[in-house]
Amino acid sequence: MKIDFVSDIACPWCAVGLNSLERALKKVAGEIEVELHFHPYELNPTMAPEGTDGGDYLRAKYGMSREQLEVNRDNLRARGAAVGFQFGEMKRIWNTFDAHRLMYWAGLQSLELQRNLKHALLNSYHGAGDNPGNHAVLLDLADKSGLDHAGAAGVINSDLYSNEVRAEEKFWQQAGIQSIPSIIINEKHLITGGQAPEVFEQILREVSAQIEPEAS
Repeated sequence: MKIDFVSDIACPWCAVGLNSLERALKKVAGEIEVELHFHPYELNPTMAPEGTDGGDYLRAKYGMSREQLEVNRDNLRARGAAVGFQFGEMKRIWNTFDAHRLMYWAGLQSLELQRNLKHALLNSYHGAGDNPGNHAVLLDLADKSGLDHAGAAGVINSDLYSNEVRAEEKFWQQAGIQSIPSIIINEKHLITGGQAPEVFEQILREVSAQIEPEAS
């Protein structure tokens, strides 16, 4: 079973959705074989390298009051905690393009290493508030994820895979993806948002059951 996970490092619900999906995958381990692929989608493609204040930006973008923003953040923290993800204060929003380039390269190395890096990036961004456009941060996360140091540095310190990332983003936008996370199973079953682990597990089992008669 192929799973395409379309998301942005800056998307907090993508962190919730991935951790939730991971819990579901553990439930079906040994029953359903899964290939998990990550794809780029930038929420804030024009964000300046220095980033911007998170609260100010979100209130302006979504027309929320301070009180509404805090309610949303409290809900997010609770949903994250329920699936084992710890959100920090999220004071700042950063540009994520270089992180997507590194993710693209990691996927060329192995799906496991790409998966490791995705988790590292989400924890760094939403947990510690690190800037994923900072080259030292990216290289440290690449090292911790088991990626080749020299190879990662070569990507980070260049514009490698810029065209590939933009092409992927265009592909998913033209495919109709308008919100993230978007999880596509076997290129035809779409799940959106930070669903509960039980929802992911149920859908995985239902799709698997549909596939098995065809393979027999």
